[in-house]
Amino acid sequence: MSKLLVKADKGHGRVAHVTPKSAGWTYVGFDLHRLKPGESASGRTDDREIGLVFVTGKGTAKAGGKDLGLLGERMSPFDGKPWSVYVPQGSDWSVTADTELELGVCSAPGLGGGLPVRVIGPNDLGQEVRGKGTNTRYVTNILPEGQPADSLLVVEVITPGGHTSSYPPHKHDQDNLPAESYLEETYYHRLNPPQGFAFQRVYTDADKSGHRALDEAMAIEDGDVVLVPKGYHPCAACHGYDLYYLNVMAGPKRTWKFHNAPEHEWLMKA
Repeated sequence: MSKLLVKADKGHGRVAHVTPKSAGWTYVGFDLHRLKPGESASGRTDDREIGLVFVTGKGTAKAGGKDLGLLGERMSPFDGKPWSVYVPQGSDWSVTADTELELGVCSAPGLGGGLPVRVIGPNDLGQEVRGKGTNTRYVTNILPEGQPADSLLVVEVITPGGHTSSYPPHKHDQDNLPAESYLEETYYHRLNPPQGFAFQRVYTDADKSGHRALDEAMAIEDGDVVLVPKGYHPCAACHGYDLYYLNVMAGPKRTWKFHNAPEHEWLMKA
């Protein structure tokens, strides 16, 4: 199995755990908690900031000494926009499930920005349609660069069955602004219906001999996490199965500037 593919546990509790150390990089962390009613997840941000994303279900949240009340609305990631909470560094947080709850904990370095805890409701979120034809996908910006945070960029994408996404292939692995930013990235995948599968390829440019330093093609199942340390990272959803993913990105500068694969850039004009 690819080292870039993290299989979430099938039970409850913290079922996926990605840290900068485990991923072999510097910035991005991602945990997934799957909770039964009455169960809780909690932590302290220390020198990091986090985004709590209610992927599915409802729960009572507290953060930074504030009682945030009952949050969450949708029971499927394919049904509407999520509730989320931004939690700055140096804060305690907890979520207690009211229903079956799937909670994504997205983390990145805090930079001492002194930002407050804030609830991000569905009405606060912008949505956009990207692509055309079988490259159409639907994007919900949870923590885009236009909204306050120190390092975190968080977004959800739904790709209909038979469509491609993160495509044409693009990368963001060079600290070369304004042309390209360095951002590590995780993908948390869900499928509808859940017995389906999709594909994701993570690869770098070929050298003069045709060798690629990284080239991994993975079959993605419901609940899988994919690590993108560098390179291009397109996805393909199979016919009959819609693909959801939650992206977490972070790097030395909080901006998303990507570079398209030159050999496929003609698709942008087609």
